[in-house]
Amino acid sequence: MVNTILIIVACIMMLAILLTFYRFFKGSTECDRLVAFDLMTVSSSSIIGLIAKFSGRIIYLDVAMVYGLLSFLGVVLLHVILRKDCNYGKFNN
Repeated sequence: MVNTILIIVACIMMLAILLTFYRFFKGSTECDRLVAFDLMTVSSSSIIGLIAKFSGRIIYLDVAMVYGLLSFLGVVLLHVILRKDCNYGKFNN
């Protein structure tokens, strides 16, 4: 029962990544592409966690954590670079 639910979750995550690829390539602004990139990294990190569950190797959870930290740093760095282009209302410096 649990494995069936996890397989369904994996399919939903793959669908989310495919839809996010569309948003990443067809995004109207750089900020849309940045959000899509962040969503792709979070989704792929969760898929790595699912692979760890199915394969029974917990070392993949460490890989997912390192990947998540590096993707977070990458998104923050890209946000700093693109901050002038993104319009965040009163928070825009």
